[in-house]
Amino acid sequence: MSAEATNSATPGPVSGAVTPAVPRRKSRARIDLRRLGRAALLGPTARGRLPDAISHVVDAHRAHHPEADLEPLRRAYVLAESSHRGQMRKSGEPYITHPLAVTLILAELGAETTTLTASLLHDTVEDTDVTLDQVGEQFGEEVRFLVDGVTKLEKVDYGAAAEPETFRKMLVATGNDVRVMSIKLADRLHNMRTLGVMRPEKQARIAKVTRDVLIPLAERLGVQALKTELEDLVFAILHPEEYEHTRGLIAENAARADDPLTEMADEMRTVLREAGIQAEVLIRPRHFVSVHRVSRKRGRLRGADFGRLLVLVNEDADCYGVLGELHTCMTPVVSEFKDFIAVPKFNLYQSLHTAVAREDGQVAEVLIRTHQMHKVAEAGVVALGNPYTGSADEQGAAGDGERADPTRPGWLSRLLDWQEAAPDPDTFWSTLREDLAQDREITVFRPDGGTLGLPEGATCVDAAYAQYGEDAHACIGARVNGRLATLSTVLRDGDSVQLLMGQDPASEPSREWLEHAHTPGARIAIQRWIASHPAPGETGADQSEDGAPFRQPAENAPGAKEQPAFRPGAEGAGGRPAAGVLADRPGAAVRLAGCCTPVPPDEITGFAVRGGAVTVHRAGCTAVARMRGAGRSEVGVRWGDTTECRVTLVAESFVRPHLLADLTEAMAQEGAEIVSATVEPPTQQRVRHTYTVELPDAGRLPGLMRAMRNVAGVYDVSRAHAPAQRA
Repeated sequence: MSAEATNSATPGPVSGAVTPAVPRRKSRARIDLRRLGRAALLGPTARGRLPDAISHVVDAHRAHHPEADLEPLRRAYVLAESSHRGQMRKSGEPYITHPLAVTLILAELGAETTTLTASLLHDTVEDTDVTLDQVGEQFGEEVRFLVDGVTKLEKVDYGAAAEPETFRKMLVATGNDVRVMSIKLADRLHNMRTLGVMRPEKQARIAKVTRDVLIPLAERLGVQALKTELEDLVFAILHPEEYEHTRGLIAENAARADDPLTEMADEMRTVLREAGIQAEVLIRPRHFVSVHRVSRKRGRLRGADFGRLLVLVNEDADCYGVLGELHTCMTPVVSEFKDFIAVPKFNLYQSLHTAVAREDGQVAEVLIRTHQMHKVAEAGVVALGNPYTGSADEQGAAGDGERADPTRPGWLSRLLDWQEAAPDPDTFWSTLREDLAQDREITVFRPDGGTLGLPEGATCVDAAYAQYGEDAHACIGARVNGRLATLSTVLRDGDSVQLLMGQDPASEPSREWLEHAHTPGARIAIQRWIASHPAPGETGADQSEDGAPFRQPAENAPGAKEQPAFRPGAEGAGGRPAAGVLADRPGAAVRLAGCCTPVPPDEITGFAVRGGAVTVHRAGCTAVARMRGAGRSEVGVRWGDTTECRVTLVAESFVRPHLLADLTEAMAQEGAEIVSATVEPPTQQRVRHTYTVELPDAGRLPGLMRAMRNVAGVYDVSRAHAPAQRA
């Protein structure tokens, strides 16, 4: 945890340049670390008296928790100071100044006493002779758990894998208690503030990890106060020229005589006061990275681009009241309106966003929220206090002694799921960065009323693995908002998703799924299956390279005859002789039309064709209306006593291995004799099968079609309706 420090404790470029005085939100003055060092060197004070070195922490803590018991903080400081005594940072300051500074950061955010106690002790087990058992004995299991969660793994034991495995350990601990990550984020912030004594290459390495892992985690946990400062510090290290340019823009704007944000804030106060709405209107200067992003988006910046207006009210309803007054009395930019109160972000953030314009074209962004929303927006999960202060039932238990954290967000649960399957530290490390780069989340609804939280861009493949884990190998399709959809379908926020699962326990995922898997959990599960099932050198007899059923006639299927592949309508005008049909034309040859293959008890009609023959069609066949329109002679026909029939069926299915064999076996078990079969090339993971079969009894047809539909992967079976040949 320890990072060598300089004497600077102010945010800004770590190179030592002085940040210009720019408007910032009110905050507690930075503490002089040298003064803290001197106080710490005096050692512990009399028992029961709070040491001077933690007086600033106590003041910040009491501002949020006036009734807090301060005895654990006193004892934690005494242990931390005595165990770190003699250790110095590279800047020459006593090491105890680091845990003190980390604890102050958390105290200012409103962390409760247990978190602050663990923060004071967070490096003792790692850097001193203090053991976890000693921490547990003196401060309890919760503090022990938090200290253990942020303690790094030794490089001696893990080598190059120490850093990724430390993060893996920390994330698992965070899954049980989000306060672990709160301490880690504050620890990294202080280390980043004091990174100037490091070699440039080490500064860059730490900054990149902070950018790729810690900043996204701060965003997901909603700790904006830490996230924004970390972004600025990383920006200064990795992009020094752009940082200096942005700093110059901020300094130039601060020197302006007029400030449009101040004028618009005064106008808002007047509007809200006249409306009788009690509200506080503040100016929120943008941090460096935010200014840089806006300048890249808008080009030349104007005065109102350097900050936002923040309106704080007491009740949720007042937020909408403020919105109505501003949109009525000022000129709103309607396209900028967003309601994160009705639909909070996945990181707990709630606020109304809008924008108003002045006559000169200056546009000010406006944030409207309650005081409590603002506290959560700044401190995120830290503002939630201790999630385990309720009853045992409310706390819950997750089995194996793990606690079920009521604050655990969906993204963290997904991360914990896939990290267990990551085969090695390198895969975990690269996949973690990839996962955290997906910074927006959607919610989709299951048929049972439950929900799935997925990153934006997720597909039905991702939903399947999020819901079923590796059992999703058996997924054969999906319905999105009630309509059949391919597994590659990209889901949108609010979609309803029903996943169709096959019944075959040996079902296998398609290698094509990797192209559509967006989440690490899905990709790792599919890749692990592929690694354990290498593709054969040649395509198998009953499976194509992409896992689809083979596309040739099913001459080797159970019950199949060796016949040419059936082509709908190929039996032409003659069709098949119909011994079971009686026609009102004695002596005429009667044939069943190949376009609709009628079977008992279908309603039928006949037409005379050249040569005196009669073709028999189902009454609903599309060819009937055409022939009637052409003036063909209609002949009365009816079914005779025979019950044998020949019929053409079309089966629609999703692609999966061994489907053809399963389907034809089910048909054979129903007594169907397959005359011919054609399987069309798959498109979008769907395949169409056409079978012409003979049945000894037409009454078996409904049962046959039902048996075909029950085959895993088949979602529809119907009678053929092929275009009729010219009769």
